[in-house]
Amino acid sequence: MGQKWDGIERRKSLRAGAEAMVVSLSPAEMTAHPNEKLLHELLVHKIELEMQNEELRKTYSALEEALDRYRDLYDFAPVGYISIDREDGISEVNLTAAALLGVDRDKLINLRFSRFVADQNRDHWHRLFWSLMESPYFEKQAFDLVMLREDGSQFQARLDCLRWETSDAWPMLRITLTEIGKNYLADNQQAIASSANL
Repeated sequence: MGQKWDGIERRKSLRAGAEAMVVSLSPAEMTAHPNEKLLHELLVHKIELEMQNEELRKTYSALEEALDRYRDLYDFAPVGYISIDREDGISEVNLTAAALLGVDRDKLINLRFSRFVADQNRDHWHRLFWSLMESPYFEKQAFDLVMLREDGSQFQARLDCLRWETSDAWPMLRITLTEIGKNYLADNQQAIASSANL
């Protein structure tokens, strides 16, 4: 990707590279006319700018590739990612979460997350949401909820939630959403039944 930009040393390096490219055109110091010196200086400066522009272009291209890789990792992750604002509105969502909820991603933006929480868990969700949003701590919390898909079907989900502050100091909630398999539910219910019989 090229050298790091480190101020004066980087500028000297570019200058030396530009000088090397025009060495055959350099006027002799003692006999050079002031105009020749000025033209030489302008040519060296032009080449420096072209070199800087090429490095910036390569850096920009590398950043674009990194952003594309990040988007792919985010969108096609094996878990759903959802960001919720302080009004319970969905502000960001990946393709996996959209598939779990059965709604196109574009249509999910600005919808309330609580709309996708089953009626029997909605009060519980609201209490959890406000306790997380008002907590002074930034600790990850996990819990299970029954969620609703757009078609009305339900699924058991594990939510891992983390509160974070945005640049404008408004708290948001980042959630990873994972559907819990039927085997997990059966095992969990069996464990609860066993502990109740003790």
